[in-house]
Amino acid sequence: MKIAIRYFSRTGHMEKMAAVVSEVTGVKAETIDVPVTEDTDILFFGTAVYMAGIDDKVKSYIASLDSHKVKNVVCFSSSAILTSSYPQVRKLLEKRNITVDDREFHCRGQFKVLHRGRPNQDDLDALKKFVKEIIE
Repeated sequence: MKIAIRYFSRTGHMEKMAAVVSEVTGVKAETIDVPVTEDTDILFFGTAVYMAGIDDKVKSYIASLDSHKVKNVVCFSSSAILTSSYPQVRKLLEKRNITVDDREFHCRGQFKVLHRGRPNQDDLDALKKFVKEIIE
């Protein structure tokens, strides 16, 4: 199974979470600055919600994905207030005819004093478990 990991992180939360996905899969996590150029069975895609939306760079990245190369996307995210970036990301990916797994991982992310210290070790352990379930 060919796996790729891409993420966008303003605060470091997604980078921390992508490192966990990388540890479990043995695949290098890369930012969205790196295109997916090979056929990929699973793209683990991490982004957060900023000001109730996903960043324009994420939207541009999704628009650049080749539906012939990416077979399935599994989302992981964090946010302080909204439940996840999943609905917004899914809508954009489906417009590109890219399959999005119904399963997603989401945890709280720290924003100023809200959810201080998140994602924490419990969140990262839950992410490890989630990734293992996806790839097994």
